[in-house]
Amino acid sequence: NLEALADAVSGSKAWDAGSIANGAEEALEITVEGAALGDFVLSSLSIDVADLVLSGAVTAADTVTLVLANNSGGAVNLDAAIAHCMVIKKP
Repeated sequence: NLEALADAVSGSKAWDAGSIANGAEEALEITVEGAALGDFVLSSLSIDVADLVLSGAVTAADTVTLVLANNSGGAVNLDAAIAHCMVIKKP
């Protein structure tokens, strides 16, 4: 249903996650007005995530939390980047 995209809200924020050890995670909160628990989140980073896993979820009203998880087998140090998220309202 493409109509749902017309009501999507988005946000972005600078993120310098630093060195993330194997098995560790780094999180970033982004304020996105209109985001509600249960909404869908699409996330992206302005650089290559270098074998890390990027995920996002609405964790409170108007708040999206993005998480970089490292299960690569070694530490990964990403450059500073811009994190983006799009929230699609649940039906």
